[in-house]
Amino acid sequence: MSARGYDGVALCCPVTEPYVRRSEHGAAWFLSRALRRLLDASGLAKDAIDGLCASSFTLAPDNAVGFTQYAGLSPRFLEWLPTGGACGIMALRRAARAVQAGDAEVVACIAGDTANETSFRDLIASFSSFARDAVYPYGAGGPNQSFAYIADAYMRATGATRADFGKLAVAQRENARANPLALLRAPMTLEDYLNARPIAEPLHLFDCVMPCAGADGFLVMAEDRARPLGLPFVRVLGAIERTNAFPDDPVQLRGGWAMDREALWAQAGCGPGDVDLVQTYDDYPVISMLQFEGLGLCGPGEGPDFVRQNSFGCDGTLPHNTGGGQLSVGQAGAAGGYLGLVEAMRQLTGTAPGMRVAGARRALVGGFGMINYDRGLCSAACVLARG
Repeated sequence: MSARGYDGVALCCPVTEPYVRRSEHGAAWFLSRALRRLLDASGLAKDAIDGLCASSFTLAPDNAVGFTQYAGLSPRFLEWLPTGGACGIMALRRAARAVQAGDAEVVACIAGDTANETSFRDLIASFSSFARDAVYPYGAGGPNQSFAYIADAYMRATGATRADFGKLAVAQRENARANPLALLRAPMTLEDYLNARPIAEPLHLFDCVMPCAGADGFLVMAEDRARPLGLPFVRVLGAIERTNAFPDDPVQLRGGWAMDREALWAQAGCGPGDVDLVQTYDDYPVISMLQFEGLGLCGPGEGPDFVRQNSFGCDGTLPHNTGGGQLSVGQAGAAGGYLGLVEAMRQLTGTAPGMRVAGARRALVGGFGMINYDRGLCSAACVLARG
């Protein structure tokens, strides 16, 4: 059965509460700041927000319900999406359907987290019961070890090299240099990348995303609501999500995109060659390669050759993670699931604060989240177009 399209839905007002390496403010503060920025950007009063999609790891023990009280919201549509790097696209999908159904008129989609001296350690220590009971007792734990396992398996299966991963990381750093929202803007060469200290072989320092604090958000409403407000917006051509794809694979070398990409492109009415830029979820470069393959930019196992044959700057053959991606901007917890989506919206509306892709009309955005030792359980993707 083909999915209903997203006709008439507008995504607008991409905002960021600037990332900082450490903060004593709690997650609710960062989410509230993102909400304030949405109101300022749209010119709407707070009581016009009648829908909320929220994601955070460090808001616990609270969730979206408690946040409505803190923020003084009274939504008639509410979603709490603790799905990590897939949460932005999942929020988009749910908010768009709520607007189409009349369950809400204006949905605020926000994600954010804090980062203090203990927050990351506390998070990975209690990330899942599997991690707590089956990983930590054996001396392993945290994302670096899990993604090292995936990266090593991918390298063995495809012939990918650290230089292939490094090409992506270096291009993203170059894209980030003009982005005032990026925490890491110092120049980086491939030699710098290759010579960085090892973290968990084959991963070295610049393969690993940097935890930080911050928040991102956007609004979802009907196009007929956005136009009178004078808000630049983007349209959703297609969107997919999948949880726990390919559970029988011994180690993750593919994600749920491979199961649903034909539906994505059919719904979008275009193909991988028709997009002007790509934003992949990039907590580690290997995950970007999995998305290149899974979303049909290249065939299974062809990620390394695809990277070698393309350039990924804003003026390259495939502009990729045009604001720098998480590897250069930082990962503000669940906001990492919004980063590429917000950047794509800015590129398509001509409002990106850094480098811009000339004439961009369509963007592909990937999401990936909730690592559980040897795989990420949530995957998502969307195709956006200039309004």
